[in-house]
Amino acid sequence: MGRAFAIGVALNSVFVLAEAGVGLWTGSLALLADAGHNLSDVLSLLLAWGAVVLARRAPTARRTYGLRKATILASLANAVLLLVAVGAISAEAVRRFSEPAPVATNLVMITAALGVLINGATAMLFMRGQEDLNVRGAYLHMAADAGVSAAVVVGALLMGLTGLLWIDPVLSLIIVAVILIGTWDLLRHSVDLALDAVPHGIDPAAVREWLAGQPGVTGVHDLHIWAMSTTENAMTAHVTRADHDGTDAFLHAACETLAERFNIGHATLQVETGDADACRLAPAGAV
Repeated sequence: MGRAFAIGVALNSVFVLAEAGVGLWTGSLALLADAGHNLSDVLSLLLAWGAVVLARRAPTARRTYGLRKATILASLANAVLLLVAVGAISAEAVRRFSEPAPVATNLVMITAALGVLINGATAMLFMRGQEDLNVRGAYLHMAADAGVSAAVVVGALLMGLTGLLWIDPVLSLIIVAVILIGTWDLLRHSVDLALDAVPHGIDPAAVREWLAGQPGVTGVHDLHIWAMSTTENAMTAHVTRADHDGTDAFLHAACETLAERFNIGHATLQVETGDADACRLAPAGAV
């Protein structure tokens, strides 16, 4: 999978430089907006690739979880930078309505068509292995961008046929809207993960209900679920079992099921045999 990421990053990096250069040369704001969108692809691919690499780093005495959390920080920085780029593109698009500029439509169409091929080919690299959320995200992102590049081709064709220069800034704002939708979702999820919120896709009530329903369990409290990285989740909880037999069978079985059923691969359970109310962390508001 590392090879797929390397090829995808290389192809899209070269295309971003070419597309931005042609966009500046031809005066096409839509092409520049698409170049910004494709730059987000490169950052997303690097983020996903980095998550795969960092997940393999061994923990140290100081960083007991390794560098997994760096993927979340990178995701947050990526979202903020994209929002800044969206603002700059939007401001220029609004200005173009009052000050329209000619566009070399033939060159724009050729460049954008190349983008359809590159984005489509990159998406095909990630068609396999989509059980990994990072890989699936990379596939969906690249497939969507092939569609955006196709829209630029259509826009340039319409400008060439009609001579209507306002099509360029309108198309730019549409591309900006597409970027904004994806970026806002990325920002929201990144902030949630950075603040140790329960990762999307995990229902804490269902986890609590499942734990409480295990044999011998009379109570569950101090339940916390958070993300160690963009792909790995952790959990801690206190479980009351008055008839705990002192063996580790319950712990091993519970952790195995939490990993398989809820995608919580790093679970730590503290078994208590006394009154749950005696634990200072039993109140719902305690942390």
